[in-house]
Amino acid sequence: MQKKRVVITGIGVLSPVGNGVEAFWSGLLGGKSGVAPITRFDASLFDTKFAAELKGYNPEAYFNPKDARKISPFVQYGIVAAREAMANASFKMGEVDPERVGVVVGSGIGAIGAAEEEYQRFLDKGPTRISPFFITKMIINEVAGHISIDIGAKGPITCSVTACATGTTCIGDAFKMIQYGEIDAAFAGGSEAAISVLGIGGFCALKALSTRNDAPEKASRPFDKDRDGFVMGEGAAVVVLEELEYAKKRGAKILAEVVGYGQTGDAFHSTAPDDSGDGAARSMVQAVGWGGRKMNEVDYINAHGTSTYLNDKIETLAIHKAFGDHARKLAVSSTKSMTGHLLGAAGAVECAACVLAIRDQIIPPTVNYTTPDPDCDLDYVPNQARKANVELAISNSLGFGGHNATIAIAKFKE
Repeated sequence: MQKKRVVITGIGVLSPVGNGVEAFWSGLLGGKSGVAPITRFDASLFDTKFAAELKGYNPEAYFNPKDARKISPFVQYGIVAAREAMANASFKMGEVDPERVGVVVGSGIGAIGAAEEEYQRFLDKGPTRISPFFITKMIINEVAGHISIDIGAKGPITCSVTACATGTTCIGDAFKMIQYGEIDAAFAGGSEAAISVLGIGGFCALKALSTRNDAPEKASRPFDKDRDGFVMGEGAAVVVLEELEYAKKRGAKILAEVVGYGQTGDAFHSTAPDDSGDGAARSMVQAVGWGGRKMNEVDYINAHGTSTYLNDKIETLAIHKAFGDHARKLAVSSTKSMTGHLLGAAGAVECAACVLAIRDQIIPPTVNYTTPDPDCDLDYVPNQARKANVELAISNSLGFGGHNATIAIAKFKE
């Protein structure tokens, strides 16, 4: 079967460094840090007292007060990102067959804050006072479902949950559905809102978060020798994927082309990456080879780059394993140095960064990179954005449980 070409025609982003595509991109290129002390709750008793919260978001700017109360933040973020992506793509549901438009948007954790609130309500007032909206606020598939309702898409509505690889997995799944002719277009990505007492507390208990409380804006420092953990972020990104001829027929502006997808498992550990880097390396090789591209054609990698000791060391090893001598010629950066780690939304946000890097031929930096680590010996585009020829980029997402996913994005050519 002849696989169809799939292009990206729209992007929507809510992020700690800016809400809206252009604000997000400007924040990345300017090296803006979205990390600051937590305002959502009193974090004084926690080992980590900071995060990359979404700033300037007012739910009542997007939803009526009743809906704002009954729809979880992670679902709200996904809807808002999908609306921007739809407008960005000039995609009008009344001009297409809605049964051929899918939604594939997931979350790594979902509405952990709603669980906290409802359990407290149960303790305070008893079981009869639990909200009738609790279940629909909690379950992860509601972000895809609500987007479908909001935009009128009637094709396959689904979500993947692969921890921190979720956003990339959702985009990859949508890509495959379009390639094989199941649908003509899809809204795909990830959303996350896990900055809460249990969200921060749980990762503190895992000793996964940075504790650089004296300088939170410098805490996310991927590939730097002095990294001490990741920084929790929140937000969402959604991209509009379309079959090429379908996009052309409706006169869409094509931003980039999705040319490959890789997905592998480590079969190693519930939280730690395989110390050989094998799973991540295979994911990259699969993504680049999917459409017949060669590894030495890749110009840029948006790394998973979490700022944890093991991830950054093992991802570097995996890049060497996958690319061989070409690894030394690659530009590699981690935008998590600015946005923090958006968990299930990270891959979608970072896919958007790759598309924009190709659009503008500029690579966002890895900020807070001051002390090289001998175990991390690649070109990490330190501290300042760089003008560069970017024809082919890949974005890596590596999740707890050994989930590895890579999406390959290319400059569109007829």
